[in-house]
Amino acid sequence: MVAGMADSIDRLYHAVVAARGRDPATSRTARLLRSGRGKMAKKLVEEAIEVVIDVFDDNPDAVIKESADLVYNLVALWVSAGVEPHQVWGEMARRERLFGIAEKLPKPASKPRAKPVAKEITGPAAPRRKIAALASRQLRKRR
Repeated sequence: MVAGMADSIDRLYHAVVAARGRDPATSRTARLLRSGRGKMAKKLVEEAIEVVIDVFDDNPDAVIKESADLVYNLVALWVSAGVEPHQVWGEMARRERLFGIAEKLPKPASKPRAKPVAKEITGPAAPRRKIAALASRQLRKRR
């Protein structure tokens, strides 16, 4: 199954690369790639938020669909950044050899952490802000 998934992502990667030269008026992928990394990163974050929301809504079907959107947008961002799937698979294999398949790479202890810009925003008593992605998602689902 894992090899099949890697094959699927490899095929998706090559399809995204091929879409770079297509007309953005007819290709959603070409339009996404031409929108720039900032827009692409924003789209990736929006999809990740949608996955999290659907997990908390206990909606596995939506989690599956939004996860596929998340993978698509991640692969498009890889293409924009010049990252190829085999490079990610190589890093995953390296981590598995060092730490096991289910472990995340530990952060170095000597690396200084970035300080929050504003403590009142990051503190536990900070007021919660409505996430803009929620409103756009609700509009999309009503259509």
